[in-house]
Amino acid sequence: MKYEVAGKIVLVAGMGKSGTGAAELLRKRGAEVRLTDSKPGEGVLPQSVETFTAVDLIVLSPGVPTDIPEVLAARERSIPVIGEVELASYWLKGPVIGITGSNGKTTTTAMTGHILHEAGVACQVGGNIGTAPTAMIDSSRDGQWNVLELSSFQLETIDEFHANIAAGLNLTPDHLDRHGSLENYANAKARLFDTQRPGSFAVLNADDETTTSWAKRTPAEVHWFSRLRQVEPGMWVEDGALVLNGDPLMPVSGIPLMGAHNVENAMAAAVAARLAGASLEGIVRGVRSFPGVEHRIEFVLERNGVRFYNDSKATNVDATEKAIDAFAGDLWIILGGKDKGSDYTTLRDKLADKAKCILLIGAAAPKIAAQLRGLPLLPVETIENAVSHASAYATAGDTVLLAPACASFDQFQSYEHRGRVFKQLVRNL
Repeated sequence: MKYEVAGKIVLVAGMGKSGTGAAELLRKRGAEVRLTDSKPGEGVLPQSVETFTAVDLIVLSPGVPTDIPEVLAARERSIPVIGEVELASYWLKGPVIGITGSNGKTTTTAMTGHILHEAGVACQVGGNIGTAPTAMIDSSRDGQWNVLELSSFQLETIDEFHANIAAGLNLTPDHLDRHGSLENYANAKARLFDTQRPGSFAVLNADDETTTSWAKRTPAEVHWFSRLRQVEPGMWVEDGALVLNGDPLMPVSGIPLMGAHNVENAMAAAVAARLAGASLEGIVRGVRSFPGVEHRIEFVLERNGVRFYNDSKATNVDATEKAIDAFAGDLWIILGGKDKGSDYTTLRDKLADKAKCILLIGAAAPKIAAQLRGLPLLPVETIENAVSHASAYATAGDTVLLAPACASFDQFQSYEHRGRVFKQLVRNL
C-alpha cells in the first residue's frame, strides 16, 4: 500500500546517498523528517528503539538491515517500514526498467541506458548506480524510461514498486553476512519479479538455474538470453553472432568489453532496450559504442610492458572468477578487503592456472590465505604495498589486476574509492 507522508513523522535511517535523497523528498511532500544513523552527526538521532518507535513511518536506506532490533521493535508496534526505492515509486513518473543480479548490474544498467540514448529513446539512469531513485523524481516524466540498477538491499523492502521491464542476470553467493543464507539472498532479488504486473516483461538468463526459476514467480511475459543455446523469445549466440528472435544482430566480437560475462550483459541490455522500443540499428550502434564503466575490468595503463587493470567492483568471488577468465594468464592479482561470508576455495583452480602472485590485502587476508594455502600468496596488508610490489617484480607481458572478491569497507569508503586509489597509485609509479 502507498503510505501518506504529509503531516506525518517519518524517520529516515541511514544517511548515505539514498537516505539524503529520501529526506529531501519527504520534506518537499510535507513530512516532519527525523534522521538516524549508526554514526553520530549534527541533527542525527541515536539509532535506538526509542527513536524508531516514536514515528509514523520508517524509510530504510539500503545499507540498513531490516532485522536490526530497532526495526523489529517498530514492526512489533505496527509502524510501517519501507525502503527508499519504494518511497520513490510513489511519485516517479514514466516506465521502469529494473536490473538485478549478483554481477554485471552496473554494466548492464549503464549499457541499457546508453543503447536507449543511441536509439533515440528517452531515459534516465540511476538506482544503485549514480543517482538515488528519490533524486530522479524531479527529472522524471511520462514516457521517459527510468533505468534502475537494483540491489538485494533495495529490493527486500519493495511492495508497490514494480518494473515494466525487469532483468535478472545471474545469482551467485554474495552478501551472505547480511542475508544469512543463499535462499534469503535469492528471495530478496526475486522481489523484482514478484511485484511485476500483467502486461510487463521479464528478461532472464536461461543459463542460470536461479534466474530461470524466477519465470515462475512473475506474471510478466518472459524473454530470455543465453550464451549456450537457442532461446525464444530472446537472444542467443550462434556462429559467433548475437541473434535476436531469429535475426542475426551483430558479431560477438563487436562487443567492446572483455570477458564472456560481458556478452551476457550485452545480451540482457539489448533485449531490455528492444522491449523498451529501441530499433535494431540503435541497439547495434549502442553496443558497439559503449565506453564501459569505471571499476569494471577497466584498463588503467601499460608500464614497461606490464598492463594494469582496475576491477574494484569485483566485490564477490564470482565477479573475481569472471575477471580472471577474461585474461590468458601471468596475473598479479590483488585480493582482500572486508569478508562477506565468502568461500574463496572456488578460486583455487583458476588462480593455480593463471596467477604468478596473489597479493593479499585487508581484513580478509588471513581467511583467504588459509583457504588458498599452497598457491603463490603474499600478504602485503595495503593496496599501496600491493601496487609497489607488483610494479617492482612483474615483467613485460604480465598483468596486474585488482579484483578483490571482497567489500571495501575495512580500508575504503566504497569500491569506487578503492578503485580510484588503485588507479592513482598506478599512475604515480
